[in-house]
Amino acid sequence: MNTRTVLNKAQKLVIKVGSALLMNSDSHDIKKGWIEALAQDIAALSAQGREVIIVSSGGVAFGRKALGISWDTRPIDIRLEQKQAASAVGQPRIFAAYEQALEALGLTGAQVLLTMLETENRRMHLNARETLQTLLDHNVVPIINENDTISTEELRFGDNDRLAARVAQMVDADCVVLLSTADGLFDKDPNRHPDARLIPLVEQITEEHLSMAGEALPGLSTGGMKSKLQAALASTRAGIPLIIAHGEEIHALRTLFEDENKPSTLFAASENRISARKRWIEGHVNAKGSFFVDEGAMEALKKGKSLLPVGVKRMEGTFKRGDPIRIKTLQGYDIGIGLSAYASGDAAKIIGKHSADIADILGFTGRAVLVHRDDMVLGS
Repeated sequence: MNTRTVLNKAQKLVIKVGSALLMNSDSHDIKKGWIEALAQDIAALSAQGREVIIVSSGGVAFGRKALGISWDTRPIDIRLEQKQAASAVGQPRIFAAYEQALEALGLTGAQVLLTMLETENRRMHLNARETLQTLLDHNVVPIINENDTISTEELRFGDNDRLAARVAQMVDADCVVLLSTADGLFDKDPNRHPDARLIPLVEQITEEHLSMAGEALPGLSTGGMKSKLQAALASTRAGIPLIIAHGEEIHALRTLFEDENKPSTLFAASENRISARKRWIEGHVNAKGSFFVDEGAMEALKKGKSLLPVGVKRMEGTFKRGDPIRIKTLQGYDIGIGLSAYASGDAAKIIGKHSADIADILGFTGRAVLVHRDDMVLGS
């Protein structure tokens, strides 16, 4: 298995483009030639009958100049209200560049701005999915970014790597490609270690891989290799392979398809592909609380059982019925996520108790479980 094999089979692709690829580092202008080349690559794929979605950063980067935000200020140090204002200025500019490049080739682009709310609310998630698929059915290229202008600090993806993985899950894509300033995942930081080796294939992401990743480097990007690995975890668990490749050169996407020597890292899809609904559950970024379970409950969960109140020894958070809750060991290790069958006030009263006692404790007959197995996804 390699990058070209996966790409050749993929009919629906999500391509993520980072801010650093779109902006001239000296003039801070849009690299129109690069965008035009990408549009040509997408047009070629469209002519082959493939569907392409672009997840593009750049709104904040192209708006900060107009607002006088110093280029010495790192993206993570820009205040939320400044990011929101910069996005309002920059987002139309970056979309216009894509639109012009696509229209010159007879294609239509569609601007789609998402927040975490649209992906974590089930009904809104389904509506967004139908909208994106309708655009693809009409040979329109969706160009997606996070809606930074209205996103709050608590309801943000934070970087478009994870947004790309979420969109891929939403539309059931065949592959995610993260075009960035990195060739892929290395066994150590190549900026500090000249002998660092590129890892061309990762069959399963481990703690060792996560330890290799670094935070974002100073510059335009908000996500580093760590965010890309988090995106890879979400994508591959959903059965969707993910590729990280260098994207700064002209026609980087075409080269990735055609040149087997182009460096990249392929994260292989999990063989145990989960259902669309469970992909949606697992994709929640902000859980509202945590259930801490004992060893007996852990063993039951591994056997496919639901989480009973008696197995939960403590809990954290304030949440409503149906909210996403992290499931953790008593030591705090994350083992999964699920939707709570009870609001936090009622859950606090029944944890550690037998299901048969719930009616007496709460005064009404509720569900016998805290998290049903159909509403739960455990880690791999």
